[in-house]
Amino acid sequence: MKRHVLIAAVILAFWPFLTSRAGAQEEQWLQYRSAAEASQIVGDMNYLYKTPTGSKPEGIDLPGFASDAPLFLLWETPMAKSGRVCLAFDRSSGGGQYDRLYIDANADGDLSDETTHEPSRRNSNNSSFGPIKIVFDTEDGPITYHLNVSHYWRPDRTYCLLRSACWYEGPITVGGVKKHCTLIDYSINGLFNDKSTDFSKCDRIRIGEPEGRDTRFVGNYIEVDDKLFRPQIARDGAFIVLTEADDVAYGAIRVADNITSFAVGGENGLFTRTPKEGLARLPVGDYRFDYWSIVKDDKGAKWELRGNRGGGLFAVTQDEEIALGIGEPVYSSVAVRQSGSYYSFSQNLEGRREERIELLRNGSRPQPPKLRIRNRDGTYDRGMSFEYG
Repeated sequence: MKRHVLIAAVILAFWPFLTSRAGAQEEQWLQYRSAAEASQIVGDMNYLYKTPTGSKPEGIDLPGFASDAPLFLLWETPMAKSGRVCLAFDRSSGGGQYDRLYIDANADGDLSDETTHEPSRRNSNNSSFGPIKIVFDTEDGPITYHLNVSHYWRPDRTYCLLRSACWYEGPITVGGVKKHCTLIDYSINGLFNDKSTDFSKCDRIRIGEPEGRDTRFVGNYIEVDDKLFRPQIARDGAFIVLTEADDVAYGAIRVADNITSFAVGGENGLFTRTPKEGLARLPVGDYRFDYWSIVKDDKGAKWELRGNRGGGLFAVTQDEEIALGIGEPVYSSVAVRQSGSYYSFSQNLEGRREERIELLRNGSRPQPPKLRIRNRDGTYDRGMSFEYG
């Protein structure tokens, strides 16, 4: 009898562990991809604008340069133990272009043991290098990352654009349904799990069809097929874990009744909403709005007024309703510039939160507006059209 009681006690002791393991989500591993034209293949990739200088970085061993005026810049990445990777631009001839690149490809703070990279493309005012392989030494072993580097020079300045040349993708299962997942290092710092209320500093995720372009912000949540999940993404992008979120606190947003749809984003992720009678629910947190849209049909034509990004943070609090001032009215302004006897005019549309406004007809911009100029006595009366671009 005592033996039976002991066995029962052991089973009861392990029961919470067994049930928690049964409900746990597994790591779903993705494949690493890289390409010189990664941004064209994947889309929704960002770039970093950097200004190289002639100041030699401290604590970095340097190679023997061919020119006497090399340029340097530091790429900040938490994947490197020092938090940075050094790049140096050199000239193969004294007064020529910067057509040689050294990069600390093993992130050990030493450029003296690196080989030079020659441009993959070049013209009269820029050189492009890459994709360049960088290997980070981490606790989980070596991790590979590829980077594209473009160096531009102008009479008044020189600058660099750094772009990610890699991403992760692969099939995953979400709620028993097969999907395709893509992870993009949008913040270009070597990590794939950045969350931020600054849209330029949060990474991107897609879950859907392999060729889909429904890109979301990496955040605390992601909606898939009208269900809310908590994603756990490996810092290097190698795997993702999705757990259904069923204990989320919500608040409400009130917008104008004629708002057809809107999207807001933050550390919670990106949420697109179609409000009902001007009301929509969101998980509690801080957000910025990404866009709002008003769609109307007029004699067979679909007109859309769209506001893109503007205004500061706003907070959604539990069981409360806040009014979000987006939508009409929209303000039109005309700026006039004079150069000698010539005048230039530019017309601009702006929303209440200083957002950029687009007016579309059947998905395309309609003909630009007209401008009519007439002097007081009527001796000058002329109509002109604005031009896009």
